Amino acid sequence: MENGKILVVEDQDAMRESLMIAFKDEGYQVEGAVSGEEAMHKFDNQNGYDLVVTDLKMKKVDGLEVLRAVKSANPSAEVVLITAYGTISTAVQAIRDGAYDYVTKPFRHQEILKVAKKALEKKSLRDRVRYLEGEIRDKYRFEGIVGNSNAMLEVLKITSHVCRTESTVLITGESGTGKELIARAIHYNSLRKDGPFVVINCGALPENLQESELFGHMRGAFTGAIKDKIGLFQQAQKGTILLDEIGETAQSTQVKLLRFLQDGEIRPVGGNKTICVDARIIAATNENLEKAVEFGKFRKDLFYRINVIRIHLPPLRERREDIPLLVEYFLEKILEKVRKGKRVFSKESMKALMNYHWPGNIREIQNAIESAVTLSKNETISAEELPLSVEKFSEFNEDMREDQKRKSFIVTSLAEQEKNAIVEALNKYGGNQTKVAQVLGISTTTLWRKIKKYGIRPQHEISDKGEK
Repeated sequence: MENGKILVVEDQDAMRESLMIAFKDEGYQVEGAVSGEEAMHKFDNQNGYDLVVTDLKMKKVDGLEVLRAVKSANPSAEVVLITAYGTISTAVQAIRDGAYDYVTKPFRHQEILKVAKKALEKKSLRDRVRYLEGEIRDKYRFEGIVGNSNAMLEVLKITSHVCRTESTVLITGESGTGKELIARAIHYNSLRKDGPFVVINCGALPENLQESELFGHMRGAFTGAIKDKIGLFQQAQKGTILLDEIGETAQSTQVKLLRFLQDGEIRPVGGNKTICVDARIIAATNENLEKAVEFGKFRKDLFYRINVIRIHLPPLRERREDIPLLVEYFLEKILEKVRKGKRVFSKESMKALMNYHWPGNIREIQNAIESAVTLSKNETISAEELPLSVEKFSEFNEDMREDQKRKSFIVTSLAEQEKNAIVEALNKYGGNQTKVAQVLGISTTTLWRKIKKYGIRPQHEISDKGEK
């Protein structure tokens, strides 16, 4: 918005022309309307007006009707009313209905110009806030979730479906796989996107503080509780709360979480009244909750409550085809941060990055790239400039795999290798012959003959049905 576009609605020709000249002299784009009907017609066909200045009393369609039409067509447009002294009460009501302000007749041009300027400043500020809010939502929409491997495409497919629901979600995966990024993507693409997104790492809280942090406490509930405290659940009202490392919660906390999931209610520590909270729970963990239930560490009923929709993030070593994409993504981000010139990874360094097992997953590869970029002296980053663990383990890992390949070639015949490949594929795809044939590049008839020839009995029941 340069200086703003104004529509002047006034049925008295002299007043309308006078106002239009005053606004034009201040650098505004100005149009006029001789009646409320014409103003509504103009607004329907041209929603580019930032401000409408309208007389309150006009024949047929008055200023109040113009106000309602403007706010209906474009809620962000501001409206200033011109009123006589006797209709001030009506103008006050119009402000309650969304008008910015009013001026009373007679007035000086400087007076209405001052009101118009403030109205346009308010609109400009509000538009800027909305723009920034949109930027924030776009930033977190799928920020940092990089990959086109089958495993990640499946994760993104499930995530996009979950966004449109209110279901509780359990995100599992090793440390550093990006569980919080998925949680943020769900929140910022859901109907709750305008509400808060609250994150709590349950594993970082001592057991005796978990309930107080999550549900709040009342003054005097325990030693040191000198005033009432609002918990994170209440802070997440109308939004989403991410319970990271939920497997680390104490049994007493689990009981309260279960109650919230059942009834939507919490009770602050030391309180005797329940509080209704409208918040969506997303839980995340890097441990096996089924095992935790089996050993009595985690409540079975709570597990079933949070395990409504599960999203599992595979470790990086199981989706190595995504490594080049991640390297490119983080390289661009880090170069912006450290303000260095162009950097590229050599073939040897990229080979090392591909061969490394990445126990720290996405977080570790990001740190490794930042380290290499920061310490690099030339445009091309060599393998020697990678963190030592990446460089050395990659060399060892590659040598070990090559050695295994040589031994395998020596001790197994082609027939044995073919049989092993079929068995491995059948087990991987649950005995689905159609899928296995596609993967191996042969017909289902050929596959069936080879299964009979080698007497193969896979772990799963063999099926000739396609994937559902």
